[in-house]
Parts: sequence; structure tokens; C-alpha cells
Amino acid sequence: MAVCLQVLGLVLGIVSWCLQSSSTSSLKWKVRSQAETVTSSSWQFEGLWMSCAATSLGSVQCSRFKTVLGLPAHLQACRALMIISLILGLASTVVTVLGLKCTKIGRTSEKVKEQIALSGGLLFILSGVFSLIAVSWYAARVINDFYDPFHSGMKFELGTGLFLGWAASGLAILGGSLLCCTCRRSSSTPPARQFSFYSNTSGGQSIYKAAPAFENSSSKAYV
Repeated sequence: MAVCLQVLGLVLGIVSWCLQSSSTSSLKWKVRSQAETVTSSSWQFEGLWMSCAATSLGSVQCSRFKTVLGLPAHLQACRALMIISLILGLASTVVTVLGLKCTKIGRTSEKVKEQIALSGGLLFILSGVFSLIAVSWYAARVINDFYDPFHSGMKFELGTGLFLGWAASGLAILGGSLLCCTCRRSSSTPPARQFSFYSNTSGGQSIYKAAPAFENSSSKAYV
């Protein structure tokens, strides 16, 4: 059961990493609202790296942001958070593969592999949290500018890139939680108690008594 949950957590983490990369490269983090336009023959949308304009004829023109220091602070922060989440997601995938119970690498003990899998789960959760902060921060700015009556620029609405980021964050946190739960469940299982049998030949009584931990270990050492 623990192996299945670990594999499921790894699969969810890989899917979340793919969605994170799609969200990071998406051009539609915000789309110009059609409520303030008379005709719907043109669309404008922006991502983390460029802004684009499309027409009803199918032509799309995109221009990269030419400066980094001149960009808004929240845009620079969202870029950094998404890149960090991608790096953490890739690292957590490698670490989790090394810590799976179904993988054999050298003479690594089960306890060490549980710790490695736990580290991979925590990295998946951190990756999901970072991407969740990025997309939520960006969405909050878009909503704030949309309802701000003193905002003189164009009004935008939420794009598909944000929804991809939210889905990726949820899957990453879920996959990391599954990995952490399986490690906690396997490490919290109490060891089975062993009993020793003592026979009193004079009284004819038989006594069962719990064997101490040091007796159990010594018996294993001399068998």
C-alpha cells in the first residue's frame, strides 16, 4: 500500500511539474477585458515574458519585454518564484525516485530511503507553495487593477496561465503530502513485542513474560 501511494505521489508531482512549466511559458496570464471594447475583432494578452496582440484574421504579434529593471516588482517576483518552483520540482522528482521502496540502489537501508522520500515530498510541497504564491499574487494584482476606479490603463482579466498554475500547485502539494504520509505511516509502526517462555518444573507452572529490548537484540545477534 505504501509503495502504491509513493508511486501515486511521484506521478502527481511529475504532472504538476509539467503544468508548472506550461504555466511559466504561457502567454495568457492576463487577457484584455472585452467589456470595455466595442468590437471583439482584436485581443491583447500578456504573460511573464512578453505581451501579444491577436486579430480575428488569425495574425498574432508578440513583443518581449525589453527591460528587466523597468518591469513591475510583482512581475519580477512572479518570474523568480516560478523558476524556483521548477527547479525544486525537478530536484524533488530525482530525490523521490531514489527514495522509493520499489527501487534498489546499493545497500541503502529502508530507514534511509524513507528519509529520502520524505525529503522529496517536502520539496514537492515547497514547489507547489512557491508557484501558488506567484499565481495568486499575479491574480490579485489583475483583480485589483480591474476594480480600481482610478486605474487609467487597460483592464485585464484572468488568463489560462493562472489556472494552469493553480492546478499545478494543488497537484504538487497533494503529491508531496502523499509521500510524507506514507513515510510517516511506515516509520510510526510499533515493533512487534516478543515473549519468552519460562517453565517452573517444581511447581508445574508455565509463565509467559515479555522479553526486554536488549534480550531481543542479543538473541538476533547470536542466532
